[in-house]
Amino acid sequence: MRGLIVEAGRPDSARYVDDLPEPDESEGQVLVQALAVGVCGTDREIVAAEYGTAPGPDNRLVIGHESLGRVISDDSGRWQPGDLVAGIVRRPDPVPCVNCLVGEWDMCRNGQYVECGIKERHGFARERWRVEPDFAVGLDASLQEVGMLLEPTSVVAKAWEHIERIGLRARYEPRTVLVTGAGPIGLLAALLGRQRDLEVHVLDRSTDGPKPDLVAGLGATYHTGQVCDLDFEPDLVLECTGAPPVIAQVIDQVGPNGTVCLTGVSSGGRKLSLDLGGLNRDMVLENNVVFGSVNANLRHWQEAAHALGSADPVWLSALITRRVPAADYATALENQPDDIKVVLDFAP
Repeated sequence: MRGLIVEAGRPDSARYVDDLPEPDESEGQVLVQALAVGVCGTDREIVAAEYGTAPGPDNRLVIGHESLGRVISDDSGRWQPGDLVAGIVRRPDPVPCVNCLVGEWDMCRNGQYVECGIKERHGFARERWRVEPDFAVGLDASLQEVGMLLEPTSVVAKAWEHIERIGLRARYEPRTVLVTGAGPIGLLAALLGRQRDLEVHVLDRSTDGPKPDLVAGLGATYHTGQVCDLDFEPDLVLECTGAPPVIAQVIDQVGPNGTVCLTGVSSGGRKLSLDLGGLNRDMVLENNVVFGSVNANLRHWQEAAHALGSADPVWLSALITRRVPAADYATALENQPDDIKVVLDFAP
């Protein structure tokens, strides 16, 4: 069987091999034919050996966590051959902690979870994969070209849920949302904001290419420049760049009783000079909240499937700027100027 592997911890070791064993039944009762796998920054970090842990002593890790496939068979009887599914990435830790015990594995407290294609479990960039029935998420047949967007959409579905929970501390009537970064996460965050009938603004560095049109297609407003140059104070901010200067500016820009959700993962080593006393004063006096959000549980995956099913399919298709045959994985891992979402195609 063919698939894309790395030697965990060894830089630039990605290879498309043809000697993978068939997925072991211990991985799940549902056997799935891969259709496509989305590529993201985490995959590039794993290829660069900045991240990633193999499940076995041979140190080989099948990567790919943004999955899409069709069910071949299911010994449990829950899924039918031909069903369109994606596999949930994170699995509860074996202890389990108090959160994993109740299905909130995205909030694992002890860090012993595993993640398909990332941490101690093989991923989905292979011709066939298995998944437990409870960790497969069904997709409408209309999403067969874009269903690999489910994983990043689940991340922003969780972010929105937590924003709304925080909002319930008082009367919650937000109007304006600022999304920083018009990559896949940012654009999908903007989509879910528009589905909530909010006034959405998206800030990005790109002045041309597909991003301004995609934002306009949502009925949102596109901005370039600095956060501090904006002429409004957003009620909510979803920060999707991970860039320290942007993070500092959105915390300062958000309005009273505002919420800032950090979804972008920053690289270390960059120091900023901040007036932490002034920042603390403003946050306290304005009742502001800043929190981080990562990953998703089953509830968020299901919410994401509903959000994608309710979206304009033409708009979703435009997020996918390149489709690359799996054997040409090296070109998919290269960043190109107008890339938004790059997809590895496994369809026969």
